[in-house]
Amino acid sequence: MATTTSSSHHHRSRLRSRAAPLFAVVVLAVLAVTSLLRASHRYGDLAPPAFAAAARRAARNQTIAQRKILLDPSFTPRLPRQSALSLSLAHRNALPPRNADRFPSLPDGHLKVVLYVHNRPRYLRLVVDSLSRVDGIGEALLIVSHDGYFPEMDEIVKGIAFCQVKQIFAPYSPHLFPDSFPGVTPGDCRDKEKAAEKKCQGNPDQYGNHRAPRIVSLKHHWWWMMNTVWDGLEETTDFDEHILFIEEDHYIFPNAYRNAQLLVDLKPKKCPQCYAVNLAPSDVKAKGEGWESMIAEKMGNIGYAFNRTVWRKIHAKAKQFCTFDEYNWDITMWATVYPSFGAPVYSLRGPRRSAAHFGKCGLHQGHDPGNVCADNGVGAVELDAIDKVPNIKADWPVHVIRKQQGYQAGFKGWGGWGDRRDQELCLSFAYMYHVKDPLSA
Repeated sequence: MATTTSSSHHHRSRLRSRAAPLFAVVVLAVLAVTSLLRASHRYGDLAPPAFAAAARRAARNQTIAQRKILLDPSFTPRLPRQSALSLSLAHRNALPPRNADRFPSLPDGHLKVVLYVHNRPRYLRLVVDSLSRVDGIGEALLIVSHDGYFPEMDEIVKGIAFCQVKQIFAPYSPHLFPDSFPGVTPGDCRDKEKAAEKKCQGNPDQYGNHRAPRIVSLKHHWWWMMNTVWDGLEETTDFDEHILFIEEDHYIFPNAYRNAQLLVDLKPKKCPQCYAVNLAPSDVKAKGEGWESMIAEKMGNIGYAFNRTVWRKIHAKAKQFCTFDEYNWDITMWATVYPSFGAPVYSLRGPRRSAAHFGKCGLHQGHDPGNVCADNGVGAVELDAIDKVPNIKADWPVHVIRKQQGYQAGFKGWGGWGDRRDQELCLSFAYMYHVKDPLSA
């Protein structure tokens, strides 16, 4: 009995010895929480900076966890070895937006706008001038994505003062590699040369033509830009809402930003099956129907906007995008990516355009002596009074154009994208922000 009593006493003593430090820890935790609550009350709705930063990091980690993508373990991404110019441009990509002192905050419900350009300064000046007249543009972050480096284009963008603006440069643009891939590589096959006969390298497209760096840069830039904007920039990595994409030959109407916001707000209720919104009809020459209704039709390539959910669907089709023998990004999307979604890919727009394609020169025309395109860069875009104010009404019905015109599933492509090196670089762009260290070729 004495042994039992002694054992029980010893057991209670051990419990007390363990409970004492535990109780102390609990008391300290309660005091810490109380201190935090008092600090939170003292700062109003603002938590102390250290705790706010921790909360942001936790939220970002949770967001990143939710955005993990499935990677093909059999594919090893490889990026070209960068030159000094390429590295310097990549460094500029990390710089913060300019004009943040004039436009210190971006309001809730704002859109980010991406303008992608090559080397048509007369066009760019006209687009920048049109953007400066857009109602609400000061609320947006404008990201200008450059395919190559051209000083005149750089200076035009540096002169933008009507909103926050960030410049990014495609560091693997063929235009930055004059004597190595993805530019012109010594020993590459040209035109319809036979590799075995000429002892040259390269894979021809379905029509027997070898790669032309000036042509493949179209698709490379668009795909690099999309991956970078959605997954590679601090300014957008936590942004899940709609991003509006425009080109250097799109004249933007004064009501474009407000109309885009209206369409984005109305899309979930009016057209839940719509993937995107557009500022203009898919037919680049059309001005719109002028009806008192919104229109849902195939996604066009003038002033289109979609959110991260849609981007994830597109990104998941990287292999289809990168291996389809077609050098145009938009035709690739229409002919192979969108059809793979399993349902029509509708985009919501108004009955009047809020952006217009102008000019006669293609994106990479006019700079090669053998491919001269004469154009004075003057846009003949006439605006009516109704084009200067929001002209979409929330109570309008939606007219669905079910018969999709233009390129569709089954189109085999115009070629220009048969070289395996281009296909592998394209796939590497899809992986570059999701693996630790892509290899350098």
